[in-house]
Amino acid sequence: MATGYAGKFLLVNLTDGSCTDFTIADSELQKYIGGSCLAAKMYLDRYPLDTDPLSPENPLMIMTGPMVGSGFPGTSRFTICTKAPQTGIWGESACGGTFGPELKRAGYDGIVLEGQSPEPVCLAILDGQATLEDASALWGTDIYEATDLLKAEDKSRKVLAIGPAGENLSRIAAIGNDKGHFSGRTGLGAVMGAKKLKAIVVKGTLKTGKADENRYKEVLKTAIAEVKGSALAEGLHMMGSDANMDLGMVTGDVPIKNWTVGEDFDLSFNLSGPTMREKYLTKAHACANCPVACKRVVKVDDGPYRTDEGPGPEYETCGTFGTMLMNSDLAAVIKANELCNRYGLDTISCGSAIALAMELFEKGTLTTDQVDGLDLTWGNMGAVMPLIRKIAYREGFGDILADGAVHAARKIGGDAMDCVVHVKGLEAPMHDPRAFHGMGLAYMMSNRGACHLQHAVLATEQGMASWPQLFDMKDDYTGTTSVDKAALVYNSENYGILGNSLAICHYLVDILKPETILEAFNAITGFNLTSDELLEAGMRDWTLKRGFNNLLGITAKDDVLPKRLLTALKEGGGAGSVPDVALLLSEYYAIRGLDERGFPRKEKLTELGLDELKDRLYR
Repeated sequence: MATGYAGKFLLVNLTDGSCTDFTIADSELQKYIGGSCLAAKMYLDRYPLDTDPLSPENPLMIMTGPMVGSGFPGTSRFTICTKAPQTGIWGESACGGTFGPELKRAGYDGIVLEGQSPEPVCLAILDGQATLEDASALWGTDIYEATDLLKAEDKSRKVLAIGPAGENLSRIAAIGNDKGHFSGRTGLGAVMGAKKLKAIVVKGTLKTGKADENRYKEVLKTAIAEVKGSALAEGLHMMGSDANMDLGMVTGDVPIKNWTVGEDFDLSFNLSGPTMREKYLTKAHACANCPVACKRVVKVDDGPYRTDEGPGPEYETCGTFGTMLMNSDLAAVIKANELCNRYGLDTISCGSAIALAMELFEKGTLTTDQVDGLDLTWGNMGAVMPLIRKIAYREGFGDILADGAVHAARKIGGDAMDCVVHVKGLEAPMHDPRAFHGMGLAYMMSNRGACHLQHAVLATEQGMASWPQLFDMKDDYTGTTSVDKAALVYNSENYGILGNSLAICHYLVDILKPETILEAFNAITGFNLTSDELLEAGMRDWTLKRGFNNLLGITAKDDVLPKRLLTALKEGGGAGSVPDVALLLSEYYAIRGLDERGFPRKEKLTELGLDELKDRLYR
């Protein structure tokens, strides 16, 4: 058995209640490593693709990686993967916190959930023993309530749970780990809801080994020193991810008023990391095995948005419930974040859907009667709070928004789709590619739809990280040009996507030197991969998921940016600039080895050892 792994996976059949262990050959682990890459391989090998994402036939996979539980910085991650309810293509969402390492200690590298329970259940995994328990009393509770109830007897247990949004099959439903860490994107909470799986509880004492303990101890010292010497790590510790708000407003990175305005410094000042720190922060919080501690714990003492001490919003949420809605009240963002956490809603998709509604309300496409009497004028957070609840419970107008902005626009009709910023059905995160053209290409080519975490483009294009030891890079990139961006995106994908197979936080991928991460990986697993072999694993990861999507009908016609992102802004860091889509795609396709249909070429599939996928794509 390869070291670093627990050595077994858990297969749970929710239909008949059985729980059985299975193993994967070391050769497969070395080739696909873990996390979402291994999940994609397992799905292609074992399950039909022509299934409804909310049917019992669609499996839900929860996967760790070989570095999880090792104690190395940032190795708290796990990924949840399946065919996504929101998009109908490959879906995955990574999460930090405590669940991943605890699952490893409980004896498993991952969980595969099949079928559908007739009644609500909770999966309990305690030191290698897995059982399904009745969860009827938990059904209907929010994530905070369910977590507290499941930890009442033993607070050291780690909980993964859904809220009312998942139970009501919202296609933007999230899955929460211990209240403050979320797998939010692509609607995976709805899959748990469809399977009647309310929660998973884990606790364990197993320690996974390392191939070379002394080698690992030395590289751990190096990693800690690199974190301590990193300005990025210091900024994240002081201000959290919302440190991006001020700088992003200067550079044109921050979307405003549903992507129609280029700058508003009053908004960024009131919603920034320093403002959160000054007014509402009570302490910083860290995921397991992380010396950075970028998470925010906040409290709003009084006013209409009073909030008990608890997990605070990330930058993305300050965008979707702040700048996107023309709301400058950070206390309201904190409250909206808490409601989404409790109900189990992805804050990016939820906020984007509400921004769409506000724009259509302003245009008169939506009337007051159609939106249940709510005054959806820009910035009116008094109307947003009840609307969040309506979305989670599919009540009234909330049912229109409960599946995200794309599904809502299709239901509303007219020119509503022109107001949605998405790629392949997934709303874009809060980074504007009109200011950074590489992000536009990364959005088009991300395998789960518009995404800032399936690659390392954000860090490289904006100058926060550089890896010349891995591939050719310029010293500085101009954001508002498409020249030289295809190669940057290609290389940043091959390296950045590894975060979800190694299961290491993307911030630590940005902070640590690649040779440090590789040395730690080899010390833990004994695989002794070279940097070229590691990048090849990243290529294989991306190509495998692209092939998955090709088999579902994704082609070159889907690699597009929406109309709004191809409409230049009049002000801000991206003023007058839009990505040159034709240039970006033509250069990228050639580098990536895609044919004119957008399929990986046969020789590329052979080169990466994906002959079974080649046979299916070229059958």
